Amino acid sequence: MSTALAPTPTADQAVAEAFVDARLAACALPGYPGEVPLEMSRSYAIQDAAIALFPDRVVGWKVGGVPPAQQPTLGIHRLAGAIFAGNVWTAGDTPTPLPEIEGGFAAVEAEFIARIGADTDPAKTDWTIEEAADQIDAVFIGVELAGSPLSSINDLGSAVVASDFGNNGGLVIGPELTDWRTRMDAIQVETVIDGVSVGKGGSPSLAGGALESVRFLLEHCARWGRPLTAGTLISTGAVTGVHRIHAGSQSSCVFEGVGEVRCTVVKAAPHPSQV
Repeated sequence: MSTALAPTPTADQAVAEAFVDARLAACALPGYPGEVPLEMSRSYAIQDAAIALFPDRVVGWKVGGVPPAQQPTLGIHRLAGAIFAGNVWTAGDTPTPLPEIEGGFAAVEAEFIARIGADTDPAKTDWTIEEAADQIDAVFIGVELAGSPLSSINDLGSAVVASDFGNNGGLVIGPELTDWRTRMDAIQVETVIDGVSVGKGGSPSLAGGALESVRFLLEHCARWGRPLTAGTLISTGAVTGVHRIHAGSQSSCVFEGVGEVRCTVVKAAPHPSQV
């Protein structure tokens, strides 16, 4: 009786290269470019390799929830993906263009965005909610562009999501949320796409709230050998849901009493490194 061999580091490197090449060329992938990861250790090994290949620097992390049905098998409730400097935009008076890889995956997610105030202790791998809150120097409202060259990424499970930068395509930073410690959990958020309300919610929509995402990431990145540093941005999770969009769509994420972040979806162009 034969036993299937585990994928080799060379095979995982090839997966990382395929994802990075597709992102840089703004071309969709027809399917997962290798053996689908079933364990998070392999997912993050692939993401590690992809981070090293991508021609930009990591300035933040998206945190996403893991569906309850997958949590016992994977042993986690959240996952993380790198956000690169060239994919961070500041919201303005006009809608922010969000690039969709044609044939891939793109979605709008209303999120609270936390910023780390000081370098963290790389040896500290256990954090409380209170300690995580004290590490934050500002919170903003914003939008995560969930994006991947793989259209079926979310259908294939959280281990696949984590292997491709957590299915992140960018981050839009909106107005700062003042007095966030007392206000954040009470703020109602609504996402509207092409004039239709598609989701409502708030920080309590996330299991444990937005601060639990920060606490999780502090532990996760320290254990991964990537302790968080001053200025790191954390997109804490989709508070109204994950809403797929396509080129030509207009979206508005309204944070009651704080502000609105408007976006328009455009066809992604190849990365400048490819021109």
